[in-house]
Amino acid sequence: MSGRTARKPNLAAPLRAFVRTESGSAGVLVVAIVAALLWANIDRGSYEAVWRTPLSLRLGHLELSRDLHTWINSGLMTLFFLVVGLETRREFDLGDLRDRRRFVLPAVAGVIGMMIPVLIFLLINHGGPGAHGWGVAMSTDTALALGLLALLGRGVPDRVRIFLLTVFVVDDVIALIVIALVYSEDITMVPIVVAVAAFAVMLAIRAAGVRRGSAYVPVAIVMWGALLVSGVDPVVAGLAIGLTAFAYSPGRAELEHVSGLFRSFREQPTPKLARTASIGLANTLSPNDRLQRVYHPWSSYVIVPLFGLANAGISIDDPFLAQACASPVTWGVLLGYVVGKPLAVIGTSAGLTWISHGRIRPAVGWAGVLGSGTIAGVSFTVSLLIANLAFTGDQLAEAKVGVLGAAIVSAALTWTAFRVTNTLPRAKRTRALLGDMTELTDLIPDVDEKRDHVRGPAGASVTLVQYGDFQCPYCGKAEPAVRQLLGDSDLRFVWRHLPLPDVHPQARLAAEAAEAAAVQGKFWQMHDLLLDHQDKLHLGDLITYAGDLGLDQERFHDDLTSHAHAGRIESDIDSADSSGVSGTPTFFINGRRHYGAYDITTLTAAVRMARARAHLGREAPATRHQAQLADFSGPGTRVVVRSSRRAVRRAR
Repeated sequence: MSGRTARKPNLAAPLRAFVRTESGSAGVLVVAIVAALLWANIDRGSYEAVWRTPLSLRLGHLELSRDLHTWINSGLMTLFFLVVGLETRREFDLGDLRDRRRFVLPAVAGVIGMMIPVLIFLLINHGGPGAHGWGVAMSTDTALALGLLALLGRGVPDRVRIFLLTVFVVDDVIALIVIALVYSEDITMVPIVVAVAAFAVMLAIRAAGVRRGSAYVPVAIVMWGALLVSGVDPVVAGLAIGLTAFAYSPGRAELEHVSGLFRSFREQPTPKLARTASIGLANTLSPNDRLQRVYHPWSSYVIVPLFGLANAGISIDDPFLAQACASPVTWGVLLGYVVGKPLAVIGTSAGLTWISHGRIRPAVGWAGVLGSGTIAGVSFTVSLLIANLAFTGDQLAEAKVGVLGAAIVSAALTWTAFRVTNTLPRAKRTRALLGDMTELTDLIPDVDEKRDHVRGPAGASVTLVQYGDFQCPYCGKAEPAVRQLLGDSDLRFVWRHLPLPDVHPQARLAAEAAEAAAVQGKFWQMHDLLLDHQDKLHLGDLITYAGDLGLDQERFHDDLTSHAHAGRIESDIDSADSSGVSGTPTFFINGRRHYGAYDITTLTAAVRMARARAHLGREAPATRHQAQLADFSGPGTRVVVRSSRRAVRRAR
């Protein structure tokens, strides 16, 4: 089954998509690095000649001329850092970092994870000619590290990758600031003022509600060009633009409006209505999401590998290897990453957990922290970018050897860490990878046995909630998987109504029919009948089903014609809005939104993971932080961070 749940309200779905993209591109990047090394060692002259080829842009008397190497490092890499900025903004708007307390540990780990490697580099290179290149030892390579983690840590939960990515975000942002402030030369103030003015114009355009990308492109080009002329590395422009791109879920009202536009086009298929419908559909997505969809694949599969091809080429022979092995630059970079990064991530996590008495702690188990620390020693993109700014000649080649050596050693350490973890008994392995961090809840409100329609044992460790529409064909496709899951004795299933009348005209009446059957004690029987007969949901059909189930048909008819249960349907729709749900079917497992396919294999794996987390939560003693939350919340209440912008507006 290829169906997928509807658009996301929080970080999990985009992060999983982000991780998959980075993981897939890691292979391309590795191939590019190997190709660069082979090329440089077979014919060093042609390698250098290609990247020194000049490329000029001329408009009248204005001319901008740079070699290919510069166009890649300062031009195309701007789009790479645009993606970094977009991911950062999305974490804060939609992800776990919407609870700002959860940003403390990754932020501190990211900062210290840059400081300790730099200190190690400076200790080794103190007073030497390579000391000014300390920035090379700072930054982890997001694409390569996540890709290698996927290859070396098979079976590692998404939460470990998400924890690692939150640390990387801080890492990348600080690295860009260092490039702008430390490794930019001959800075000219007038172009910087122009760049700031261009950025202000861009913000004004956004504030005016303009959503067409064509309105922003000329201003972004002016901003980038001004920074290039100013002496500040223009990749900063990409990060700044990405950080200003809001991320949010499309609302149900907006989607219903788009459905109306498409109905108009269906009735009168003119070019004007086609364009209106197309623009309306695109505008339901956030600027962040639209930019990610355009630039992330290009960044991962073209720009970063091309950067690797242009920068990883070094001639390796015995004399050079002997020189590199004796070079403080090589050892400073190598030890900075291999020793400094794990020490920083693990030490920061342990220190903050101890100092805060568990109020601030990693979102993963300690094996996950260890693996995150070792894989954080994988560097490439930003490191080589800074190396090209800080070094030339032999020192540049020695820095590249250190970077490549650190990636190899860090990958080996990560493989070892997860290999040892996999030898642990299942329960200990699960705790070591996942930890006992309480997850944020996406489902609002929580399941209420007295109000919700519940199938399965009340004491089940896993609760599967579905927002569904009885006329939705995708709900029909998901139903066999759900029924198969109901054979699990440790799972309860909850159905909440989300009829989509703009695309399914009989869905609302069918939902009311299910509620009319519920008051006569036959909700689940009617539920099953409706999903088995999705093409026959008119009033006469519903009354026939009531008779087949032995219901009081007169009462059933009166309930439908008077819309006696409309309020109950509206209550579920309000719940969907608060939970950020805009389409069907949408599943929540133990309060967390499920993303991806809803076939039996995928749902079973998600349920198994939720059960493991639930058992960890039962075994773990209450921390002081949890006790404080309980005192703050009071009896019978829960602390919930709402992921839907609509819910925030309602709360206000």
